[in-house]
Formats: sequence, C-alpha cells, structure tokens
Amino acid sequence: MLATILHGPGDVRCEEVAEPKILEPTDAIIRLSASCICGSDLWPYRGANEVKDPMAMGHEYCGIVEEVGGAVRNVRPGQFVVGSFCLSDNTCPHCRFGFQSSCEQRQFMSGAQAPRARIPLADGTLVPTTDLPPDDLIPSLLATSDVLGTGWYAADAAGVTEGSTAIVVGDGAVGLLGVLAAKQMGASRIIAMSRHKSRQDLALEFGATDIVSERGDDGVKRIRELTKGVGAESVLECVGTQESMSQAINCARPGGKIGFVGVPHGVQFDGQTLFFQQKSLLGGPAPVRRFLPHLMDLVLNREINPGKVFDLELPLTDVAEGYRAMDERRAIKTLLRF
Repeated sequence: MLATILHGPGDVRCEEVAEPKILEPTDAIIRLSASCICGSDLWPYRGANEVKDPMAMGHEYCGIVEEVGGAVRNVRPGQFVVGSFCLSDNTCPHCRFGFQSSCEQRQFMSGAQAPRARIPLADGTLVPTTDLPPDDLIPSLLATSDVLGTGWYAADAAGVTEGSTAIVVGDGAVGLLGVLAAKQMGASRIIAMSRHKSRQDLALEFGATDIVSERGDDGVKRIRELTKGVGAESVLECVGTQESMSQAINCARPGGKIGFVGVPHGVQFDGQTLFFQQKSLLGGPAPVRRFLPHLMDLVLNREINPGKVFDLELPLTDVAEGYRAMDERRAIKTLLRF
C-alpha cells in the first residue's frame, strides 16, 4: 500500500510499504476513512526534530476495524472507531486517574497517513460508534483523535469554567479548537491571539469574542488593556516556542492557570519569576482518551463541527503538497483521502 514516509527535512514522499499485520494479541487493524497532517508533523519536516531514519508519518485516525488480535474484547471487525494519538491500556493507575497519555504501557501512534494502520492496545485506545457515521462527519470525527482533544485538554488544564475569561495563544488547528473548547466550557470572553485573517475568522466562528494580532510584549500589553490590567484566569498555550510560552504566562493573572499543549522547542522557565508570579502550569501530551467519548457524541449529535479546521483536502499521493501548504501557512490543516 501507499503511505507517507519522511526521509529528512523537507523530504516527504508517498511510497509503497508493506500492509500492516497483527503483531500482538492486543492489536487491531483498521481501514482509515481519512487521515491528515498535524502541526506537530512540521517539527521534523522543518528539521527541528532529528530524522535519523525514514519515518512513517501520521498519528490521527478513524475508520473501520478489519481485524483484531486474540485478546481484543472491546471492538470487533466492522465497527467504526476513533482512537487517540497516545495509545493506552486505559486500565493502569494513570489511565484511571484520567491521564491516559501517561499510561504505564504508553505508545505513540505512527503510520496513520496511509489507508490501513495497526493500532496497538486496541481495547484501551479505540472508541467505537453505535452505527457507521455519515461521510460528512468523518473530518470532525478525525479531529477528535488529536487536535480537538488536544485543544480541549488545553482548556481543561487552564481551568476554563462558566463565565470565565480565556486567552488562546496560537492560531493553528489546536489553538482554533481550543477556542471551540473554551466556548463549550462556558467561557464568556475568549481572546484569540492571531495575525492571519482566515484564522481570525474561524476563531470568531468557533466562539472568540476578541482578536489580538500583536505578539510578544506588545501582545501582553494589548491583553492588559482588554482586561483592565488584570490578565485572564485561563490561558491556552498552543504553539510550543519560547515566545508563545512567555506570552501565555505573562497574560495570566496571579492565581491563573496556563494549559500548555504546544510541543516545547527551546522553552525554558525561570524559577524565581514563576515563584513570584503565582501561576499554575499544566500540560503535556493530551489525554485524548479521557475526552473522546464526549467529543465523539458532540460531533455525532452535530453540536460542534471541528472539521472546519481542514481547509485543504488532497489525495494521499499529493501529501508532499499538503506539508508544503501547512509549512508555508497556506493551509491550517490538510485532510488526506485515499
């Protein structure tokens, strides 16, 4: 079958690979209904993460179960399923505490930019639907696998509550869906920090009440103006750079919470500064499996439409153009069809 393989910075190819097979009794094989490119895929594509050997790309997935290992009990062939980018048994102490992304058996999904994929720890990772969903809901269900779940975790970790003020740093797919999550959690004011018109428009559609286009110190100054010098009780950091992290921390009020889900690159913290600012930080790989049943229900009931973050759709054979478009910010998120 054809699959996406990253050979080095800027060198991504659609090429022939072997079909996936059951390797462990806890595995499942699914036929993907669609796949996509994630913003975090751009880190190795841009050379920020070292690529020593060719890498099978893709960690967001949904589709039909074709085969299961002998130990799998919770899903069966023929079911439509969604799973998290973090694979988990959903039974260990960390999973039961709601942090499946720190599962004692944790693995990270790969190879999902392909028509078929092997899903380890299938019982703990996959969530089936009652019926096969209509095709128009596939993009939104695919979004629950990572970007929606990650944006949701950012809002949850930032303590967004009914009537609160939330700031979202980052206007990629995760940041935009962080806006949607904050709206669903009842924030009365949602300030999206974005400099791109198309992304600003989608942020407003998802529930943003204000747009701040400034960055760095200027962005913090503008936030202070909008919040009468106080800052916000909840800040979602959805980028992962030093500038975005500093901006997020400095936009929070004393006692505020920062939910950070951007994969950190070059981020450092000053202990004394944090000590006197009195702000909470919680983040990391999103425990998507905790939220997945609820998020899938919201999509299936057509209460939310996170699939709108896909503004470019391409066949898998054109995956290299999908990476280029996202790298050059010509696209928010690329949907891949087979």
